[in-house]
Amino acid sequence: MEIIEYNRQAAGEYAKKWAFGRNPAFYDFSNIGGDCTNFASQCIYAGAGVMNFTPTFGWYYLSVNDRTPSWTGVEFLYNFLVGNEGAGPFAEVIPVDKLEVGDIVQLGRATSDFYHSPVVVRNDNGKIYVAAHTYDAYNKPLSSYSFAQARGIHILGVRKP
Repeated sequence: MEIIEYNRQAAGEYAKKWAFGRNPAFYDFSNIGGDCTNFASQCIYAGAGVMNFTPTFGWYYLSVNDRTPSWTGVEFLYNFLVGNEGAGPFAEVIPVDKLEVGDIVQLGRATSDFYHSPVVVRNDNGKIYVAAHTYDAYNKPLSSYSFAQARGIHILGVRKP
C-alpha cells in the first residue's frame, strides 16, 4: 500500500468553509448526540481523500445508515486513527501544543471519558485554535473550553490502496 502525505491545507480549508454550515453530502448529527466527530471526519477526509471500507472497524461514510462508528464516535475515531494499519489516515498521540492544522484534539472528563473532537486550525507557538460542530466554532482558542484532559491526535499520513 502506498503512503501519501496528509493534505493539512485542504483539511484546514474545509474546516473554515463548513465550521458554521453543514455540507449537504453528510447528515447533521447535532440533535442526536452531536456533530463534532462527523465534522472532524469530514475535515480529515478532505485532507486524506481515502476512506477505509472495512466493516465496523474501518472509517467511512456513504450515508447516515451506511457508515462506521469511527466516522461519528469520539472513542471510535481515536481507536481507528491510532490503530489503523490499513487504508486511510493513520495517527499517533502527541502533546496538544505540538499539533498541526488538520490534527484532532479530543477533550475528556477526569474519568477518561472523551466527548469532543475539535479540529486544529492554527498553532500559534503552542497555543491551539480549533474549529468544531455541534457548538459551531472557528479559530476558537482551545483554552476557552472547559475540560479535565485533552489528547492530541497527529495524523502521520494516509495509506492509499
